[in-house]
Amino acid sequence: MDEPVKELKITRMFDAPIESVWRAWTDQSMIKMWWGPRGVTNPTCEWDARPGGKINIVMQAGTELGPMAGQKWPMGGTFKEVTPMSRLVYTSGALDDVKKMFIEQRVTVEFEALGAKTRMKLHIIVTNSRGDEMARNALRGMEMGFNQQTDKLGEFLQTIKG
Repeated sequence: MDEPVKELKITRMFDAPIESVWRAWTDQSMIKMWWGPRGVTNPTCEWDARPGGKINIVMQAGTELGPMAGQKWPMGGTFKEVTPMSRLVYTSGALDDVKKMFIEQRVTVEFEALGAKTRMKLHIIVTNSRGDEMARNALRGMEMGFNQQTDKLGEFLQTIKG
């Protein structure tokens, strides 16, 4: 493989059992609730967490994102590996207005049970970028977006506790 365009690693500890964290990552009705950075909803959320399963999410900017409100950011992908309660690997990419990927990435999510808590390791490798302004903007916001998304996951897990 060529050198990655960009690489990001995030590790978080959640005060939730691994079964809850796993379900939040594999149940598309749950994904819809927390996916994306702050201020984003997911009017389209197809998440088929099985090897060969497809990903089709359209994120939409809300009013709290000011001038970006209403913008839609579609992404597609395919699951490569699904090891229950342990690991997810998928490829995904941001799509432009004509459904062409302008950024492609490989994402690995690992889960580790630590009593009633769960450690999650997220590893994102951007494998290809079109290199235009749209791609450069997305790459600039990638770290903030994935961190906000991970924060939202932690908050969501607290709402389903009990």
